[in-house]
Amino acid sequence: MRRGLISRSPAELPDAALDARIARLRAAMAHERLDALLVYTNNTRAAGVSWLTGFVPYWSEALLVVTHDRLPVLVAALTYRVKSWIERTSRVADVIHTPRIGLEAARMIAAANSDAAVGIADLDGLSVGIVEDLREGGPRLALRDASALFAGLRAKADPAEIALALKAATIAQRALAQAPERGTSMGDIIAAVEKQARDLGAEEVYIAAAPDLACDHRLKRIEGEAAAGETFALRATVAYKGTWIRLVRTFGHAPLREEAATRLAQAVAQLPGERGFSEFSSLLVEGCRTAQPLEPLSGSRANKVVVQRLSPGRWFEFQGPGFDVP
Repeated sequence: MRRGLISRSPAELPDAALDARIARLRAAMAHERLDALLVYTNNTRAAGVSWLTGFVPYWSEALLVVTHDRLPVLVAALTYRVKSWIERTSRVADVIHTPRIGLEAARMIAAANSDAAVGIADLDGLSVGIVEDLREGGPRLALRDASALFAGLRAKADPAEIALALKAATIAQRALAQAPERGTSMGDIIAAVEKQARDLGAEEVYIAAAPDLACDHRLKRIEGEAAAGETFALRATVAYKGTWIRLVRTFGHAPLREEAATRLAQAVAQLPGERGFSEFSSLLVEGCRTAQPLEPLSGSRANKVVVQRLSPGRWFEFQGPGFDVP
């Protein structure tokens, strides 16, 4: 369950931006001869529905039903008491409340066209129970995987998405700037970073740390007491208005940080080629294809390094001797 404030800002995510995304989706659906498209959401897999409607769930799960003739409908396993909140924080035609979201979504689609072709973004990530309910609610519906269709739409970020990512990155930068470099425990350092992120409007923030880089470079969740070494690293994963970024910063030894920052700037200047990053121990390009807010798109921890196809709005995590970069 999320712990931060979730609200909608028409200035940051205008109706026109959401309408344009829906229009692009419908054009792709028409090209693939799909009558409807379903996108699943829960508090850990919120990105697809958030991108189309602005809706970010605190908990539970829902299916977004997109057709050609009306605004999307959200079928949610949430109680009716949150209906007004959902309507305030998202752009949907209606919210239907039911514990069996697959059954109700299928019945809605089948009522208009019992033989409808229905695409499902991230079909492999949908639970067996929901798929079975879809088949029960619409026995003649043709269910198809629409992951590639949806990923193609997300491949290039629009201005609203870029602006939200920049805001999330700014929150992470300012939060990490609160971390004292010496004289306190990792617990106190992490608490200061998280407090600042939430004060700045982050709806969620997760902090991982490598308490002593001289011993271990791995970033992990800190539980209990841990002392900060001469050099340590923090990773802030921040969500703002449904947009997530990850930022890593190394603390201690200013000359090392300055050298690393210079090397990073030189490597970034060579994008979209990959030669500039050949000396880095790890490179990861993260973004969103369907439901996961951040997932590996390319890099040393993905199947293949392909930086030539990077598009605006994709965010980076680099791990090496010390740097601070989204």
